[in-house]
Amino acid sequence: MADTSYPNLKSALVRIVVGVFIFFIVAGMAAGCMTTTIASGEGGVKYSVLGGTDTTQTYGEGLKVHAPWVDVIEYDARVQEKLEDITVLSSNGLSIGTDVSIRWRPVFVELPKLHVTYGRDYYRKLVQPELRSAVREVVGRYTPEELYSSRRTELQGQILQSVEEGVETRFVEIEAILIRDVRLPEQIQRAIENKLEEEQEAERYEFTLQKEQLEAERKQIEAEGQANYQRIITESLSTQYLRFKGIEATRELAQSPNAKTVIVGAGEDGLPVILGGQ
Repeated sequence: MADTSYPNLKSALVRIVVGVFIFFIVAGMAAGCMTTTIASGEGGVKYSVLGGTDTTQTYGEGLKVHAPWVDVIEYDARVQEKLEDITVLSSNGLSIGTDVSIRWRPVFVELPKLHVTYGRDYYRKLVQPELRSAVREVVGRYTPEELYSSRRTELQGQILQSVEEGVETRFVEIEAILIRDVRLPEQIQRAIENKLEEEQEAERYEFTLQKEQLEAERKQIEAEGQANYQRIITESLSTQYLRFKGIEATRELAQSPNAKTVIVGAGEDGLPVILGGQ
């Protein structure tokens, strides 16, 4: 009778090896499908084939373990920035080129609702249209001269307010809007620059005139002061006052120890003439 134990053992070993191999493949596939790593600064949205999107919970950072029929969609939850090149019309119909930068972030706890409403391409579907619409509306209120000069801060504030109102309650926060550049038609820009130069020159000329006028007024006041001073001195020098001062001087000289000769009554107005030695 033939021994059939060896082939049976060999067949059993093959089945065991194949089973172990299949087990490791399935285990590896299961392990890969049941874990998701959410990176720093990101959030995750849970989607189940059986129950759809879980709108009540947002996954935070780290390793997440879930069933094979569950998928975790990752979102960048950090502040993001994008530069947009937008062409608009000014209030007088001229074409204006603008470079506008926008900073935004998704509301972390609202990521599931954002995913259901707009998906991962929410910037193109929501933020970008609101930004372009706001820029066209706000810039269209101004002339090229106003856009070129000192209205940039005012523009940024108005655009930011408009975009914030547009995305309000839509699961996105707008951090800031910055106007990087305003490009006018070359001939318009040159005309504005020439006008500004002329205004600055006129202001310098006006300043010079004011300075000269103030200097003239100062000199006039100074001259009037000198004239008043001379008039007051002249009016105070009467004949009696001068004779009195001459007598005082004669008395002081007469008391001096130095040799002198005093001729009384020989001077003008009867004042003494004093001839002094050493």
